[in-house]
Amino acid sequence: MRKIILLAFSVCLPLSLHSNTVFAQRGFMAPLYLPTEPTTVSIPEITPLTGPGTPYNSALGQWPGYDMEHFDYVADEYTMSGNADGSPYTARLVVRRPADMARFSGLVITEPMHPAGFAHGFEHNSVYIMDEGHIAVEINAMGLEHAQAHNPQRYAQMKVSNNQISEILAQTGALIKSASSPIANSGLRKVILFGTSATSRMLTDYLPSHAIFKQADGSNIYDGFMPTSNGTRILPVDVPMIQMPTQHEYMNVATSIQDGDTNGNEFRVYEFTGIGHLMARHNPRMTAQLCVNKPTQYPLEVFFPVALHHLFEWVDKDTLPPRADRVLVDRNMNNDGSLMVLDDHGNPVGGIRNPYVDVPFAQYIAGNTLADGQDAALSVVCRLSVYEVPFTQAKLRELYGSKANFLSQFEDNLNQHEAAGWSLPVYHDLIMADAEAIEF
Repeated sequence: MRKIILLAFSVCLPLSLHSNTVFAQRGFMAPLYLPTEPTTVSIPEITPLTGPGTPYNSALGQWPGYDMEHFDYVADEYTMSGNADGSPYTARLVVRRPADMARFSGLVITEPMHPAGFAHGFEHNSVYIMDEGHIAVEINAMGLEHAQAHNPQRYAQMKVSNNQISEILAQTGALIKSASSPIANSGLRKVILFGTSATSRMLTDYLPSHAIFKQADGSNIYDGFMPTSNGTRILPVDVPMIQMPTQHEYMNVATSIQDGDTNGNEFRVYEFTGIGHLMARHNPRMTAQLCVNKPTQYPLEVFFPVALHHLFEWVDKDTLPPRADRVLVDRNMNNDGSLMVLDDHGNPVGGIRNPYVDVPFAQYIAGNTLADGQDAALSVVCRLSVYEVPFTQAKLRELYGSKANFLSQFEDNLNQHEAAGWSLPVYHDLIMADAEAIEF
């Protein structure tokens, strides 16, 4: 039996994790009828969804030239129906997998679709996921209105209430591991749950259910958790977890929970220097004119997969992931306008390094501003992304002398981070292409 991972992202709101009363006050995803003792979760029914009309595409933000067609991946769509929190529901399930299942790695990343209508877990990690042969499972519990607006007939029967979401997440993981799974008999080993921003909130709201909802043999449904774009205090559970705050979180002092390696405390916090809450580079909603400042070309999609890779290695092979420094904070805005310690180029000191900040050609600042005349509804896209201030050619020549010297230093630094496990080789040429595009 293989295992599944579920990934989630969430808006950074204060989260208190272990009280249904607090959940109810938030009015978000707390089950109203969460059992008090471990309970076998029911397996929902799934039916292939083939029409009418075209499916809703929630994964538009893929690296150009490295999309599903490039990796020979397909997206299978299903309706998923059952009972959760005492009421019936019908949701949408998407399984993104290799067309040739002989390529399947045995590892699955599961995520709830973001309420804005995007599969950010797949988008942010797609090159790595598909290069490795992993499967990405997306459950649409919130945000169904986006699919229904795209194709009212195809998705007319779908209905989910907020308080059902935790139990639906449990049922999704149990389904993937069951004999009824759309990938049954394919060599599944592990499943994780992923979240980012609002879906990290779904993930953290799910954690009290992790100890309650079980498979028929009493084992855990999810083998690991990865909350990203989240800096709140999350207590470890009895499976590995890697939390990834971004500059939007750690610039205001993110979680102080420490790393652990013991049973019940398998936990890491990874703070990649310069990374933003939302991707700007391949965000389909981000245009050059949308925000006041230049959207960053810093590739969020290169560094999220580093944490995902280490989590998969942890849950699948029991390989302890490396520990990492946190971004340094001085909690003093009077010296440089930031609670963080900044280097001579205005970038944070500490954290997980990479050539974009070790051999820099720009300053990376979290929190852009919507430009005049743009759709006010998209202001959050600017606010939660990073903008960059490119170095002048004069400064580049002062720092590096020549482009050849810059490229040599940049690639040397990249090679060091790859050797240390902080950058994945599949992205080497994509990262170097950024450096080679810099004009001296």
